[in-house]
Amino acid sequence: MSQPENEKNPVFGWFGPAAGAAIFRIIKDFGPLSRAEIVRRTGLSKSTVSLHAEKLLKMGLVAEDQSQRNGLGRKGLALRFAAEAGLIIAVDLGATGVEVGLCDLEARIIACRSESLSVLAGPQPVMERIFALIDGLLASYRDGPRKLFGIGMGLPGPVEFGSGLPVSPPIMPGWHRYPVRQALESRYGCPAYIDNDVNVMACGERHSGLGREAENFIFVKIGTGIGAGIFCDGKLYRGTQGCAGDIGHVGVDTLDTPCPCGNKGCLESVAAGPAIARMAREAAANGASELLSQRLREAGALTAADVGDLADHGDLACVEMIQQSGRLIGQVLAKLVNFFNPSLIIIGGGVANLGGRFLAAIREQIYQRSLPLATRDLAIKRSRLRERAGMIGAAAMALEEIFSHGKVMAMVVQEGKKGPASD
Repeated sequence: MSQPENEKNPVFGWFGPAAGAAIFRIIKDFGPLSRAEIVRRTGLSKSTVSLHAEKLLKMGLVAEDQSQRNGLGRKGLALRFAAEAGLIIAVDLGATGVEVGLCDLEARIIACRSESLSVLAGPQPVMERIFALIDGLLASYRDGPRKLFGIGMGLPGPVEFGSGLPVSPPIMPGWHRYPVRQALESRYGCPAYIDNDVNVMACGERHSGLGREAENFIFVKIGTGIGAGIFCDGKLYRGTQGCAGDIGHVGVDTLDTPCPCGNKGCLESVAAGPAIARMAREAAANGASELLSQRLREAGALTAADVGDLADHGDLACVEMIQQSGRLIGQVLAKLVNFFNPSLIIIGGGVANLGGRFLAAIREQIYQRSLPLATRDLAIKRSRLRERAGMIGAAAMALEEIFSHGKVMAMVVQEGKKGPASD
């Protein structure tokens, strides 16, 4: 049967299952919308919009909003994205801990569990603990049955996104090409998406943090390592092999401190959390800071958090360590600002908790070393999501893949096979 003329060349440009997938995206991004509003936005016929609306309702991807009505009868009810219809598992694995959460289809956290966990234990023991945390969350979930749509996970090292395999991660010995994605998919029977932790955190900021209104921004995580997640024209930029933004291994001029990657003078070897802790031990040993010496005697070890705490108590050696780390990071970020010209830099990770002195030192170097035009409208801010950026981002990353146009179109095709073909 031939299509009506307006269906052969609709303004919207989609036909058949592709139209269904695009209608879903409009509802997800701009809903609640009535069927009449969807017709106006797309240029599709009322019958086509009605057909795909019914399919999407049957699939559980959209729901009728009883609180909003634009017209008489059921067709006057607005359609909204059914964020409550399923679950996403989010896993945020760091160098020394893991957080696992259940999220709805808008990446809102429903429940979460966390524990200390070192990636140095190796992939199998670490994955077994992650399985245990996920299983516990699923077992304790009491809000009725929901479909598990997928899993998102961040790893603290380079990841080949297409395969979900970690590739020579410097701080994760034994993890090279370990099948993380395959392990999750085999156990839970749903798609899994794996990326490095910084890209995942950047996705979190883009979804519900400071990056929501920024098309071009850089998220910088400063913790055990240092990395950057780059959003360009509103999309995450991974590069050819998925390792874009690995600024922790940019060399810092005149410094030759050994790095676990095999090079010398890498940014994270001189400015990340372990580097600050190393400077603190040296200051305690050579008498540069009596407060650090006392803290070391009491605790047996020193961390970047100790340096921040004692800086707040007026220890000048600790203040200088914080400022030195910030200056080195700022020098590298200034090069990125000149190259990429973002409108926003977001600073996150545990070392960002060192506070105002740290952020001020980063800002000073960026503004001093970048071109005036590149910094004219540049904002440099601390992450609003803080420690939740990784979990929200893992869920948001997975959802972006699951509800991509092609995958939703495949769902619509599959739904069409359940009954008589009508489009």
